[in-house]
Amino acid sequence: MSGAAATGRRDVGSITDVDGIRVGQVNKQGDGWLSGVTVVLPDTNTIGGVDVRGGGPGTHETDALDPRTLVPTVDAVVLTGGSAFGLATAQGAQRWCAEDERGILVGTLPHEVVPIVPAAAIFDLGRGGEFANRPTEQMGYDAAAAAAASPPFSPVDRGNVGAGTGGALGGIYKGGVGTASVTLTGDNAGIVVGAIVVVNAVGMPWLPQTAASTTAGGKAAAAAAGLEPVRSASPPQGLNTTIAVVATNAILDPAEASRTATTAHDGFARVLNPVHTLTDGDTVFVLATSKKELAGDDRSGRVASLFALQTASAEAMRLAILDAIDSARTVTTPVVTLERFPLPTDLDWSVLA
Repeated sequence: MSGAAATGRRDVGSITDVDGIRVGQVNKQGDGWLSGVTVVLPDTNTIGGVDVRGGGPGTHETDALDPRTLVPTVDAVVLTGGSAFGLATAQGAQRWCAEDERGILVGTLPHEVVPIVPAAAIFDLGRGGEFANRPTEQMGYDAAAAAAASPPFSPVDRGNVGAGTGGALGGIYKGGVGTASVTLTGDNAGIVVGAIVVVNAVGMPWLPQTAASTTAGGKAAAAAAGLEPVRSASPPQGLNTTIAVVATNAILDPAEASRTATTAHDGFARVLNPVHTLTDGDTVFVLATSKKELAGDDRSGRVASLFALQTASAEAMRLAILDAIDSARTVTTPVVTLERFPLPTDLDWSVLA
């Protein structure tokens, strides 16, 4: 797998490095708002999978991604703020897909389709000042339209954007959107695995030891760099969720896609502590655009290739979470100030935590 430069902040790539993946984001901040929506729009006939690990998920259409069910494909994935209320954005993305004639054909005419649009939400209610200000159906539609309008391989905005606009970290620092990609080498050269994540975790960064533990960033950075979980003085308020999409250009079946979602959750635990708690809604979707065959002429060869791809999914997720934390910026609303988390300045991004 290819990765990063040896040390320091660098370009970690993007989920849109995967052929056939586009991203659109819409958000509102100010006047009581601090929320938004992120839509991942794949090419048609993309295979989907999912793994939900949090104890408090806010999701839509995850059952449809069970490998035992009828439809193997996904037309869009929605990541949204607004908790369960924000899942209305999935209807907006679904409406856009239907207008574009994306979906399962259920009639005799091209427009008689039912789009498959799974979604997951983070809890950011009230952080902008008004509890009732949460993403709407129209915002989901607009985010899907923005994704469709973006050229292939377009850069993805990070930090305080889209579904990460109201994200928090441990209830006291700013969360947000991050993205990254990993490219396999060797027999699977050309296979790309990308991730986009919305960090709104109850946990705190859990990072490799660096010199910054005694120099930069104050007590929070020192504790994180020293492999100590950073805690607020009191338990974080509200519910929390880290939600994500992993995409690959590899050909996968639904069961392989869902297993890849499972391994991608390992990336959560390499950066955040704790994860998958009762008050998290941690969810990972997987999209396989099926552009390129994995190496392997027999079962054992394919298993080896899947092993490499699924290992890459965890690494892409780890990098995307770091990217989200690094890209987030301090925000102040009438009810809360969320400071940017002080990542150590000499953090080695290439070392697994």
